[in-house]
Amino acid sequence: MNPSRRDLFRYFSAGALASLVSERLVREARADAPPAKSKSLVVLWMNGGQSHIDTWDPKPGTAEGGPHKAIKTATAGLSISEHMPAIAKMSQKICVVRSLTHKEGNHQRANALLHTSYSPSPTVDHPSLGGWMAKRFGPPAGGLPAFVSLGGPSHSAGFFGVQYGPFVLAKAGALPQNVTHPAGIDERRFDDRLKLLDAIEGDFAKRTGDVKVEGRRSLTTQAVGLMRAKDLPAFDLTNVPKATQDAFGDTDFGRACLVASRLVGAGTRYVEVALDGWDTHIDNFGRTKKLMGTLDAAFSALVKELDQRRLLASTTIALMTDFGRTPRINANDGRDHHPASSSVVLAGAGIRTNQVYGETDAQGAKVTKGALTVPGLVATLATVLGLDPADAAISPAGRPIALADGGQPLRDLLA
Repeated sequence: MNPSRRDLFRYFSAGALASLVSERLVREARADAPPAKSKSLVVLWMNGGQSHIDTWDPKPGTAEGGPHKAIKTATAGLSISEHMPAIAKMSQKICVVRSLTHKEGNHQRANALLHTSYSPSPTVDHPSLGGWMAKRFGPPAGGLPAFVSLGGPSHSAGFFGVQYGPFVLAKAGALPQNVTHPAGIDERRFDDRLKLLDAIEGDFAKRTGDVKVEGRRSLTTQAVGLMRAKDLPAFDLTNVPKATQDAFGDTDFGRACLVASRLVGAGTRYVEVALDGWDTHIDNFGRTKKLMGTLDAAFSALVKELDQRRLLASTTIALMTDFGRTPRINANDGRDHHPASSSVVLAGAGIRTNQVYGETDAQGAKVTKGALTVPGLVATLATVLGLDPADAAISPAGRPIALADGGQPLRDLLA
């Protein structure tokens, strides 16, 4: 029997139409995606708002510049803080962007913006770039997660679902917890329990129609896959030579950066490593000096390690933060939130290195040349990774949401 017009209308309901549009958009986005120059992205997240003036964009000789001295590098026009000498020596392998600008001065909102390219909205939970990579590329063949966060929670996969979100380890260097069976549970008994869990979930889904069941089932599959992953030892630094570990520094951040190098070597697509403590409203100069010591050892060792293992040609590194800090030094010898200008550092595959891009004024307060928006930064990274910045997915409300919020890749940053 031929369907009536009413049947056809019912079929092409908002949900069905959204699904069809979503599938078409995904096919088109993948067909038009740029060729990938990089397989993996390592994000070094400077949590709290790193002071650009005291690190990558020093202002020596000014009242706002503070006591840290600047050292010249081999890269034309680039001087950085004296407390990052190892990075200064390898300046030809990095690109310093001094002109990122946005309007989000709240930590949570800025964090969401930098990770998703969208300011937070009560109507949609935007997926992070890590979530996009996990969904579009899937997990690596060796059984590790596609999206890993070390030392911090990173940002969720939003409406894509928890199955595309980060696998979070608060402290790196050892195997994740609970990757072996409890005492008395062998493989056969474990499989029996999995079958029982699957039956319970299936019955619950049938009775309730709860869409979250799919996410839970996927997470269970991922967890079991991780337990049985041949590349699981990538998390464990026990057998890594001491000289290699020492090069990264005896810090949680250093160990996490070393683990990150091992994870991308095993095929993980997105690894984020957090270095907390940059919210320097008080004692800015003492705290930034210590933090830069930690960063200098780990960042420089990460680049060298990836280069020596021939992974730098397939891995992109992006150092990012919430926002910059005010040129004005407050009464507590600190600097406050300043989203109008901040710095980003890029390295690795697909990046035009040995350059400094953009400028701020004499105080570091305003971007005066080469302003880069957050959607533009996300679009640039997406392009390097072989994702189309205009790639769109349909939100639960039926709206097409693009990967980068109207951002266009900045060609001056691309190799």
